[in-house]
Amino acid sequence: MICEYFVSRIKLTQGAGKRYDMRLINIIENMGLQTPTTTSFHLPAGEEVTLETGKLASQAHGSAVLKVGKMMIFASVVSNHEAREGQAFFPLSVDYQEKYASAGRIPGNFFRRETRLSDYEILISRLIDRAIRPLFPEGYMNDTQVIVNLISADEDIVPDAYAALAVSTALSVSDIPWEGPISEVRVAKIDGNFVVNPKKGDLEGATLNVIVAATIDNVMMVEGEAKECQEHELVEAIKTGHEAIKTQCQAQLDLAQLVGEKATVKREVEIHEITDEVKDLVQGFAEEKIKTIARAQLDKNSRKEQFKELKEGLVELIEEQKDEEWREEHTSDVTDHFDKLKKETIRELMLSENIRLDGRSMNEVRNIWTEVDYLPSAHGSAIFTRGETQSLTSVTLGTKLDKAMVDTALETGYEKFILHYNFPALSVGEVKPMRGPGRREVGHANLAGRSLKQVLPEELPYTIRVVSDILESNGSSSMATVCAGSMALMDAGIQIAKPVSGIAMGMISDGERNIILSDILGDEDALGDMDFKVTGTQDGICGCQMDIKIDGLPYEQLEKALMQAREGRLHILSEMNKTIGQARPEPKDHAPRMVEFTIDKEFIGAVIGPGGKVIQELQQNTGTTIVIEEVDEKGVVSIFSPSAVGIKEAQKVIDDIAFKPSVGDVYDAVVASVMPYGVFVDFKGKSGLLHVSEISHSRIDRVEDVYSVGDDVKVKLVGIDPKSGKFRLSRKVLIPKPERKPRPEHSKKD
Repeated sequence: MICEYFVSRIKLTQGAGKRYDMRLINIIENMGLQTPTTTSFHLPAGEEVTLETGKLASQAHGSAVLKVGKMMIFASVVSNHEAREGQAFFPLSVDYQEKYASAGRIPGNFFRRETRLSDYEILISRLIDRAIRPLFPEGYMNDTQVIVNLISADEDIVPDAYAALAVSTALSVSDIPWEGPISEVRVAKIDGNFVVNPKKGDLEGATLNVIVAATIDNVMMVEGEAKECQEHELVEAIKTGHEAIKTQCQAQLDLAQLVGEKATVKREVEIHEITDEVKDLVQGFAEEKIKTIARAQLDKNSRKEQFKELKEGLVELIEEQKDEEWREEHTSDVTDHFDKLKKETIRELMLSENIRLDGRSMNEVRNIWTEVDYLPSAHGSAIFTRGETQSLTSVTLGTKLDKAMVDTALETGYEKFILHYNFPALSVGEVKPMRGPGRREVGHANLAGRSLKQVLPEELPYTIRVVSDILESNGSSSMATVCAGSMALMDAGIQIAKPVSGIAMGMISDGERNIILSDILGDEDALGDMDFKVTGTQDGICGCQMDIKIDGLPYEQLEKALMQAREGRLHILSEMNKTIGQARPEPKDHAPRMVEFTIDKEFIGAVIGPGGKVIQELQQNTGTTIVIEEVDEKGVVSIFSPSAVGIKEAQKVIDDIAFKPSVGDVYDAVVASVMPYGVFVDFKGKSGLLHVSEISHSRIDRVEDVYSVGDDVKVKLVGIDPKSGKFRLSRKVLIPKPERKPRPEHSKKD
């Protein structure tokens, strides 16, 4: 409207019949705001969510902006029109990043710009990836990149529950083939009620906190934590989340209809088809041999080797029977179909014959052996081995100075419980370069860490670092980390509320037949239609992570699977308890000690000293580390030392500095200096004047005849000057007053 006004004014001022300045008019017309296509819906609590497209990133294949309150999330997706040659898996990348400008902050790093993704951003990227990846067409090998940015923040809104919705909207308004839409919501149980996408401040009191991803028809993913919730509570939370997601998916469908043909007509994608000739050749050669290997109850390495030899035999067969042209065209199809046939054959074998690859029953947990105190120099350590999966976990106790810094766009602070998970290639008998933790390691560490956090003591003076090194892996190393971490914490003397264990479960289904597998192998993980990990104590669930790959999973079946997981979890706990069932009463002798106490706020400066001189000298003299923080108008002092003696010495000095004398109390003092008018004495870190008149009941002519520097003297505080704060001390009030000699009698004069 503003642009139309200026154009009309230009035409009016130039007069009728004159040439208008069309260049200027075109510039003004192009200054008009681009009108996006939008739709909106309301969350159960009433907040309006707006989805828009067509305003930003028009050259991306799909883009969208999501708005709730002041929060805005931008999502884009680009997918190549041609498949990547020789690609064996779908090349999808998802990067979620929070712009610091969204919260009005400049990054605190050296470069003062956004750099590599933080662990928090990686975790959100994984949540999005796991929800959208299964809905791309099977065999789709086109490079696809999803970029998601928080571009405006709202301090009351947690963005992770909305990021997948923004991505799904971008995909829904694109021409990329995809079987969405989906959405994700957070469901929290607060004051006994399930709340969808609660405010950030309300989450502090939540007893259950999960992210649920789903399409209109099916739940796809669940991840979260709880304070020992029951299985039926988790199922109810999933149901609540799914109902909210249905509304959000419908809003995306409505937006796609408004966009029109670009969104509703998807691009044609040529999926490579394997010929019947190849299928028949592979099936005829390998199917029965696959069944024989699957029934043999082999260990991981033997089974892997036999399948490898079988595939090599298949390649040798086509080299003998087929010409070079045929082999060049079909060899990759032969090996690809072998892998597919192997999966289908083993699945059918398990469903029809009710057997597992290692011969266990469906609810049987592999053999477990455990050990604690394995590392003599660590503050706590444990080995947890279940079947062919092993975690060696250590615990290190540190000071508040060792806390991990958290610096994201929306949050700055420190974390004093740290869990790191390492997965070296040696754990699966492979050779790979050490490149640091990847997204998988970050995700597994987060699941284990959030589970163990549920049982940590509320008062935790130490910074705790737990490190899980996976030395063997054949399924569920993250759950081995939970078990080993729980045992190592108890070995370190950390008074956790209860031991925690974890189990990985699987499910195979053909729509009619269903089997639930406890403690799945790595091969069973790849075969299954649902894999889920559940952690908890004997009294309830602490954490969960589920990926559901089949449509129409009944909630009854899900609850049955969770109950079977509970049985397995309790069995694992019983095995752990044989080694250690409760925390050691105190840390080990070589572990550092820590005390924490408060002083009045006014003494913080005196303890630190000018330029930190007092506290630095105290740390050097006692071999301690001292941290002072102001909390609730008090000074919180933490003293950390490998020696109990050092802690006592440091605490005594600080007690003396922060000591407040009381009128009427008696103190042992030491003469610091001698003056003609009295002596200055030191007591309990304080100094005061013992005036010559307060030394004795009798007259003293020379103070130096009574006291010398270094002499001990007992004094009583008899007063404090209200203006100067100086102490009035007395010795004579502590000395019995001498009896008065009677006066001599004189005769009276007559």
